[in-house]
Amino acid sequence: MTDSIKRIVIAGGGTAGWMAAGLLSQTLGKNLDIKLVESDDIPTVGVGEATIPPLMTFHKMLDIDEREFLAEVNGTFKLGISFENWREKDHKYIHSFGYAGKDCWACSFLHFWLAGKAKGIDYPYGDYCAELLASHKNKFAVLPNGRMNYAYHMDAGRYAAFLRRRSEKLGVERVEGKIEKVNLNPDNGEIQSLTLASGKQVDGDFFIDCTGFRGLLIEQSLNAGFEDWSHWLPCDRALAVQTESVGEPIPYTRSIAHDAGWQWRIPLQNRVGNGLVYSSRYMSDEQARETLLGNLEGEPITDPKPIQFRTGTRRKHWVKNCLALGLSSGFLEPLESTSIHLIQRSLVRFVQLFPASGQMVQSDIDEFNQQTKLEVERIRDFIILHYKVTERDDTPFWRYCKNMEIPAPLRQRIDLFSDSARVFKIENELFGEESWIQVMMGQGITPKAYHPMADVMTEKELADFLKKLRQSTEQLVAKLPSHQAFIDYYCKMPMAQAANG
Repeated sequence: MTDSIKRIVIAGGGTAGWMAAGLLSQTLGKNLDIKLVESDDIPTVGVGEATIPPLMTFHKMLDIDEREFLAEVNGTFKLGISFENWREKDHKYIHSFGYAGKDCWACSFLHFWLAGKAKGIDYPYGDYCAELLASHKNKFAVLPNGRMNYAYHMDAGRYAAFLRRRSEKLGVERVEGKIEKVNLNPDNGEIQSLTLASGKQVDGDFFIDCTGFRGLLIEQSLNAGFEDWSHWLPCDRALAVQTESVGEPIPYTRSIAHDAGWQWRIPLQNRVGNGLVYSSRYMSDEQARETLLGNLEGEPITDPKPIQFRTGTRRKHWVKNCLALGLSSGFLEPLESTSIHLIQRSLVRFVQLFPASGQMVQSDIDEFNQQTKLEVERIRDFIILHYKVTERDDTPFWRYCKNMEIPAPLRQRIDLFSDSARVFKIENELFGEESWIQVMMGQGITPKAYHPMADVMTEKELADFLKKLRQSTEQLVAKLPSHQAFIDYYCKMPMAQAANG
């Protein structure tokens, strides 16, 4: 193996490439020579415009000012995702980033809510969650002590440019050019260099593959292998288009189910990102185009951009002296906005396992691959949940999803919740108990029983307890400004930037 790592080459730009450049230059940059190779002639996919709360942790690592960042990327705030037509047509619910009520050590708040419902105290679960209630009322503010959990909507292209400027200031060298050949060391099979179309050769000790779906380094050169999950997640194509805004941005992403897939709607300060994810087995490309263009709110400002993908993951994300990031590492559809998060987690894990004394050892590589595999599989199961637990059987696509076999761990979680309202977060899992509760109830699962501890209180005590929680939630949300008013105060983009899109 390579004796020591002094030179890192990032193959490909876009969100993944520049996130890698940003974190490595900020944390290890003083001891590393970092180059990023990208070509202006190769467009980025650039549809990862909705995020989840852990991105704030990544930004703290990079010492990013939130106001500056949001103004640069035309950003808005996100309190959750509205799932519409998923359980059945004309039904919707919000998976928020917040927590409802107050848990106790033996059981979650859900059990007390179920006990109240059984006694006729029948208020929506969301009335006990500030983030969910604020979403409904189109309100938002950054509160002290993290009292409001949120994420961002942003322009992916501007985000990459923002990170590029910061990375280059920290010494990252951008090399313009198209990669023509990956050169392997004949003795150990590691990547030795990249040859560009210009003939220029870029040498390195370690390579990060951000070349997108083709996986030029990790797959085409190192044969990492691919695990196909399309039998659980049958969508394999997407169309993306930008439209004009027709109103104030809402503080959540919309996910609207259609006959053979779903549509996203992501509000930015100056425009809206739209797209349709669909299964080519059940919907033609022309039908998809008609469905997307027929369900837009504003006038399109770009042509629909087609994207083909295969859902699944690399069997190994780190092979020899190469790490796969972003689309080159696999693909999970953006239903829960996890694409950027997986890039972030792989980068943080790589820094945590960065070879001691600069020398790679197989145990570090194996640990990285094992942790990554478990994390991706848990996110996969959470996404499958949305398709499997549905009352829809109105199209062949939804009948397939409703009746398909699912991974055994997911089957166990659904059964446990259905039987006793119990959910347990697995170590290092992204989605916690509250996310599972909100989505499982939103998709139509009503637990058959709740913990007996919820019946310890008298009916009056339980009613007072629930009333107090509802009132405190209502009072908090009532004090918040509108989402638009807070953006105008906190992070409004410059006028010239708005005019340029």
